[in-house]
Amino acid sequence: MEAFIAWWAAHIPLSPHLSVFFVSMIPLIEERGGLILARMLGMDMWDAVFWCVIGNIVPIPFILWGLESVFHWMAKHHLSAVVEKLEEKAAKNKPKIDRYGMFGLILFVGIPLPGTGAWTGSLVASVFDMDMKKASLSILIGIALAAVIVTGISYGIFG
Repeated sequence: MEAFIAWWAAHIPLSPHLSVFFVSMIPLIEERGGLILARMLGMDMWDAVFWCVIGNIVPIPFILWGLESVFHWMAKHHLSAVVEKLEEKAAKNKPKIDRYGMFGLILFVGIPLPGTGAWTGSLVASVFDMDMKKASLSILIGIALAAVIVTGISYGIFG
């Protein structure tokens, strides 16, 4: 991830604000990578948090409410293997979410570990037909938690 962020900082001719906004929308990189990029670009911490959180939130409604249609289209267009992989990833994480409910989804999205985050949390919520209001709230709180943790690490607040 760090190599991608360094490459982006050196080669993409966007303002720092737009750069961190777009990087925060990318699956697996999300706001975590956006905050690291923001620090590398010398952005003010609060500007960075704002743009990264907004960038991470933007794709979530599309995932929660449109994933079923996308999966159906992909399966019809010879991409069923990709759909199966994504569903397997969601199924693998479902027991963690089921065990703790909303709190589990908050932690899943909020703890910055590989393979977790808003995209995967939304995928799990969508594939397993979680209540959309509870899933949305859990994902938003998880995004805020991840922002606190990664900002604290990136900007040296935690040491």
